[in-house]
Amino acid sequence: MPEHGVTLERLTADHADALLAFERDNRKYFAASIADRGDEFFAHFTEILHARLAEQAEGICHFHVLVEPAGAVVGRVNLIDVENGSAELGYRLAERVTGRGLATAAVRAIVRIAAKEYGLRRLTAGAAQVNVASWTVLERAGFELVATTTGERPQVAYELSLEGL
Repeated sequence: MPEHGVTLERLTADHADALLAFERDNRKYFAASIADRGDEFFAHFTEILHARLAEQAEGICHFHVLVEPAGAVVGRVNLIDVENGSAELGYRLAERVTGRGLATAAVRAIVRIAAKEYGLRRLTAGAAQVNVASWTVLERAGFELVATTTGERPQVAYELSLEGL
């Protein structure tokens, strides 16, 4: 993704400070469309990060960050609940870098990585119905709408087969 001036990197402990800054700086922005992580997340960030890295080492999850040349984290792209060739995709971008095609480029990149490096065959993803930008990214990356839900926070669910990629 050099065309966007950022790199997609597998999460390591070296990203801790930049990742925490990203989460803090964008907390209010994220909370507008997804549940807030809560104060406990920030108070115990180091422990949570180490737990996530342990999950990654076990192959349960694959965490990635979008990093600017100066080292700032401007996004996350995660594959969680890896099991039987499938995983759930989640992503979030810093408010200051939205609207430039970076999310679409990142999702397309992780789709290739999921298929070729992690051997996955299927990805699922969800988004709040009100978050049109998020589900538009999924559709641009080839995901197909498979369900919608109603309730307090209506959601859309997507799926993508990685067979043949």
